[in-house]
Amino acid sequence: MASDSAASPAARAQCPYCGVGCGLELKPPGEAEAIWTARGDRHHPSSLGQVCVKGATVGETLHHNRLTTPLWRERLDQPFAPISWDRAFALLVERIRTTLEQQGPQGLAIYGSGQFLSEDYYVANKLLKGALGSNNFDANSRLCMSSAVAGYARSLGSDGPPCCYDDLDLADLVLLIGTNTADCHPVLFQRLLKRKRKVKEALRLVVVDPRHTATAEAADLHLAIRPGTDLVLLHGIGHLLLEFQALDRPFIAAHTEGYAELEELWHAWTPQQVSDLCGIAETDLRQLAQWWAAAAGVLSLWSMGVNQSREGTATVAAICNLHLVSGQIGRPGAGPFSLTGQPNAMGGREVGGLAQLLPGYRSVANPEHRAEVEAHWGFAPGSIAPQPGLAVWQQIEAMERGELGLWWVAATNPLVSMPSLDRVRAAVAQCPLVVLSEAYAGTETAEVAHLLLPAAQWSEKSGVMTNSERRVTLCPAFRQPPGEARPDWAIFAELGRRLGFDDQFRYGSTAEVYAEFVALTAGRVCDLSGLSHALLAQHGPQQWPFPAGTAPGGGQPRLYTDHRFPTASGRARLLAEQPFGLAEPPCDSYPLVLTVGRYLGHWHTMTRTVHVARVSKQHPEPLLEVHPIDADRHGLLDGEPAEVSSRRGTISARVQITEKIRPGTVFLPMHWGASQPNACEANRLMHEEACEHSKQPELKAAAVRLAPLS
Repeated sequence: MASDSAASPAARAQCPYCGVGCGLELKPPGEAEAIWTARGDRHHPSSLGQVCVKGATVGETLHHNRLTTPLWRERLDQPFAPISWDRAFALLVERIRTTLEQQGPQGLAIYGSGQFLSEDYYVANKLLKGALGSNNFDANSRLCMSSAVAGYARSLGSDGPPCCYDDLDLADLVLLIGTNTADCHPVLFQRLLKRKRKVKEALRLVVVDPRHTATAEAADLHLAIRPGTDLVLLHGIGHLLLEFQALDRPFIAAHTEGYAELEELWHAWTPQQVSDLCGIAETDLRQLAQWWAAAAGVLSLWSMGVNQSREGTATVAAICNLHLVSGQIGRPGAGPFSLTGQPNAMGGREVGGLAQLLPGYRSVANPEHRAEVEAHWGFAPGSIAPQPGLAVWQQIEAMERGELGLWWVAATNPLVSMPSLDRVRAAVAQCPLVVLSEAYAGTETAEVAHLLLPAAQWSEKSGVMTNSERRVTLCPAFRQPPGEARPDWAIFAELGRRLGFDDQFRYGSTAEVYAEFVALTAGRVCDLSGLSHALLAQHGPQQWPFPAGTAPGGGQPRLYTDHRFPTASGRARLLAEQPFGLAEPPCDSYPLVLTVGRYLGHWHTMTRTVHVARVSKQHPEPLLEVHPIDADRHGLLDGEPAEVSSRRGTISARVQITEKIRPGTVFLPMHWGASQPNACEANRLMHEEACEHSKQPELKAAAVRLAPLS
């Protein structure tokens, strides 16, 4: 097991939970404490000493229920048995070579995670995409931020949030759409509240959400729209900006393209039509548009409620449209700002951690990009396949067809977080070898795996993370991994060497890995070429772009300040796309819309937070939020259990009758998987229909019916 000496030095790192990327100071165990303790790092520029309950209790999660040795079983009906790392690598090499011979590179797939450090992401991508010729590396960012990635790229020419956290202090209108920021990005929300309490009239908050969340509680205006009408609402705002003549026409003429088509689309979306479809008052719609037109600085924040939709990319583009036509981008206090879900989802995007990406915001479909990366990696021309790989749901479908010989899951728990979980379980059972690299024992995904590899987690390996404002923090190893656990990057590098790619994977440290990666970003939008582990250790977190030669603290806080965009024309694209609504709308048989989300204290599938007594006491069970009208209609009583059924299955949960959710919509948290007390697999009920551009499933809405649990 890991040993934590009382003489161990204190450490500074980025919190390993959400994409806010708060700084933590971590104190080793001493005579009075048996565990590492955490508090906010006042020197970290992204959080300035603030921390939420998850970050404050992260030390309690480092010791419990850890995997400490490789485990193997040939069949799923057998128990696991310990094996050596040599045996584990031999099994992997054998399966990879067999799969390449029988099915080719397309038979290999990896599903990674925003819990990876950037170095883990980078080496895994280099192994699969470069050495083995398969682009089938995807990550749980596909379920989280891929619509933001695609939306930024389509509208602005590249991924990369153009704003920074200082803009929260400078905007006079903040639109929070599809984000329960108070629960999911609490430190940022507290920053907004602090400013609003100090000078109330200096800031207006508008919240768009079917639920009256803690975020909506603080709003000057709450628009409780029907699920699936976000894009309609944004077009309605555009219509009113036209009506108010509140456009920055010189900016449109000089820096955008596609305006004529967008204007035609906006003209058709009248306020009455928009308010009727969204289920809101027309006066509220007009109020929001008037505030937008009058604001000196408008900042739009969004997260899963926008991204997890079959219209996710179009909705991101619609947010960008409004900022572009009003000139609200590339300057202080203004811009479209996606809030990343995972702690290092931004870093994963930088290193190419989705099936269509390569490092440095490059595309596998671009032959010049492939050639640049092949040369840098030391692989022969043509080593990287020219087609995008399989996104994670496509990997599930490939297993259904018997087309994957190896599925490797690392640092994530898809048997809770994926939609249509019964179908996922059945598909994974068809794969000859399922590998899980995981820090914790007993996860739901371990139930479908053949080979378990004990992974060193954050705190036990060194590397970097990038938060939502593009700020890079070095996270040092300040504990020893338990037992035989190894860092993910080291596992992938060792496998690369055993497969015969010794030169390409001869790394002595994560600092070497990072140096190789940042050299690939020179001249790109996400230029990190001036960063190194040594600079970050000496000078603290830095924000990119940070080209070689940049002085510490000299990173650029905002993108596109010159209003030049990385498109062929140098102009941003205004995209005119019609709404289609929910992929699975309510009907007579399933009359309600289920939406899922998170609780403040828990994190994703609870592999960490389930061990924290303070959090478990705060959130002991999942509750089904139902409006009184719907509860009465379906015969439900407050505090009593109910069945929730969709076309994919039935689960149960205790009812919480509340007026804080609009009629016709019900809510469940997504944290509780099959292995947890009070199991409630909300995502069993969700469908897999996805955005055509981002391939992100519509995890925010499924048609359901309710009944008392007999």
